[in-house]
Amino acid sequence: MSISLADELRSRSDEEIAALFSLRPDVISPLPSDMAALAARCNSMPSLMRARDALNKWQLDVLTVACSLTEPFSAMEIMSLTSKDAKKTLENLQARALLYKDGQKYRIPANLRTLVGEWPAGLGPSSKKAFDIELLESAPDAKSILERFLWGPPIGSIDVKRANKNVAWLIENNFLITPNDQSVVLPREVAIALRGGKALQSNEQSAPTISGAKRKPKDVEAAAIANVSTVLRWCEELAHNWSDEPPAALKSGGLGVRDLKRTAEHLGVDEACVSFIAELLYIAGLIVIDTDDSILPTNAFDIWLGKSAEERWQVLASLWLVTSRVPGLAGKSEPKLSPLGPELDRPAISTIKTGALNALTANVCLDPDLDSFHAYLTWHFPIRSNRDYLQWSLREAEWLGLTGQGALSPFGAALLAGEDTKVDAALPQPVEHILLQADNSAIAPGPLTLEVASLMGTIADIESRGGATVYRFSESSIRRGLDHGHTGENILEFLRKTSKTPVPQPLEYLVNDTARRHGKLRVGHAISYLRCEDESVIAHILVDKKLDEVALRKIAPQVLVSEVEPSLLVGALREAGYLPALENATGILLSAPTIRRAKSRPKPPRTMTDFSDPVDAVIAAAVRAIRAGEKATSHKSRDIPRTTANETLELLHQYIEDGTTLTIGYADTNGGVSNRVIDPLSISLGTLHARDHGTGEVTTFRIPRITGVARAE
Repeated sequence: MSISLADELRSRSDEEIAALFSLRPDVISPLPSDMAALAARCNSMPSLMRARDALNKWQLDVLTVACSLTEPFSAMEIMSLTSKDAKKTLENLQARALLYKDGQKYRIPANLRTLVGEWPAGLGPSSKKAFDIELLESAPDAKSILERFLWGPPIGSIDVKRANKNVAWLIENNFLITPNDQSVVLPREVAIALRGGKALQSNEQSAPTISGAKRKPKDVEAAAIANVSTVLRWCEELAHNWSDEPPAALKSGGLGVRDLKRTAEHLGVDEACVSFIAELLYIAGLIVIDTDDSILPTNAFDIWLGKSAEERWQVLASLWLVTSRVPGLAGKSEPKLSPLGPELDRPAISTIKTGALNALTANVCLDPDLDSFHAYLTWHFPIRSNRDYLQWSLREAEWLGLTGQGALSPFGAALLAGEDTKVDAALPQPVEHILLQADNSAIAPGPLTLEVASLMGTIADIESRGGATVYRFSESSIRRGLDHGHTGENILEFLRKTSKTPVPQPLEYLVNDTARRHGKLRVGHAISYLRCEDESVIAHILVDKKLDEVALRKIAPQVLVSEVEPSLLVGALREAGYLPALENATGILLSAPTIRRAKSRPKPPRTMTDFSDPVDAVIAAAVRAIRAGEKATSHKSRDIPRTTANETLELLHQYIEDGTTLTIGYADTNGGVSNRVIDPLSISLGTLHARDHGTGEVTTFRIPRITGVARAE
């Protein structure tokens, strides 16, 4: 009589059960009540999928071959079809409860065969019919037919009654079997013989080596710290830009293509990089899709800005390591996925990131070749490995500064080890000055302080980045500063104070001229109206073909009205080259607030992760609880005799003197009765103090709730 998985689990020692919980942490969340429940959990499809995904290629191959055999099967059968080294792998699979012992042989949990597939290792069903493999040498045409089935699938469709002579010969000589008149199947015994006695095309028992270029440690560190500085600047610039000009989220959620391209142009990076930076800020709760669908920085962004560069970087890098968001998917599928959208989660990505960084840790200063690196990870994670995910992860690690020139950086290694990353000491110190040039540009000779960088980002556009940043002043950038409430005099005073070179006359003219014209044209609510004291400007606007879509019409010599919202009218006028400003109902000029923040609280996306490895104390408590649950369950087959309160007290006093382990029936507040295994210690004021085997702790039990007492077996 065969045994079940639950029976085999009951026979395991506490150390073996603890090993199972360590290898498959999902089976104790929540904790099963007893061994039967644990066996059911281990045999559930979600848990089996997680356990399968955690196997390396060699372990998965051995398990697949095991699923092709008839139960029960021996270790010798597996080793004969794979390698003698499969013995240790079988023990590992048994420890994971993917196999279990039936005497000296093995069985497989029922649902595992369904998960592995109908034809494990491409092998068909067993056939007891005898065949002579040497006959195939005299029938080469027939042998070529079998080669089509050799590595699976082993089944083919054919009208058996009308089969040609080669197929008929194969059927007649038992090289093919016919389960029905419409199909033929290659028996597993024939396939094994044709495969040379082995079940697999290759027995890769160890991971392939990673090849690549060797980098110098100094070059790796220099490249990485430059990347750290750059990614922090990108995050600040993007959030400030979206504070100035918030993009509107799509109805389906996420960032639209137009805003993505505009932001990419502003940052001077490609759209994939913008998706990555936006996702970094999103998972950190530094930006959010607000109630009006605007994508805005949160108040948490201001708190983040006040931290040191090392703290800011560690927040972003730590969250990137564990997030299940995949920015690289943006724009890659149909319908196209959007950055910040709801469909970018992929649970496999964190496994790939962790595996890749661990491999780089073991290969110091190696910039890996993508093909060899993918082959390495495919051996370790055959189910989850994905070339695109790996390529995106390596690219993002480089952007973050976890790697430099492709090799793991000292900052990335320290972060993975939980040590001080020393980023602040490696970063150049911020500067508080700029150098104005005669061509309406300014050079920042290093990273600027927060206040200077914020205002420079408002009144100038970044033209180039690197060790020094080049800013370009233009009419549109000065207008942006005026829209934020700065006056022309404020801007010039800031430039005089900050620049170590004099303010060039062309730049002074640009600021003054833009400030003089700013607000000359005003927009208000009609739905919207436009007024200007200069009637020539009004006349020019009326005939401007660029403004046809806003349908302006004249209602007074100095007033035009439109059917579009004021914000849309302002945008159209600016695109046409005008410099309008908003005013309120009383005609007072409105300036946008310097800082715009979301009204909503930060809402970082939920991270889809695997179950984390439980600590030893949790595993020990789980083992203790499940043993207690098993003892309690063993008493459910017979009712614990019910006793009165007085009888219960008398029995408890007797058992306390004897030091006996008991099983009690205990009623909860809802009236349900459960069996508890305890060591009674003392009684006082109608309360029993006992050590509960389920928790390992001393617990109090109200005696009126104890329905019965029996000696534990």
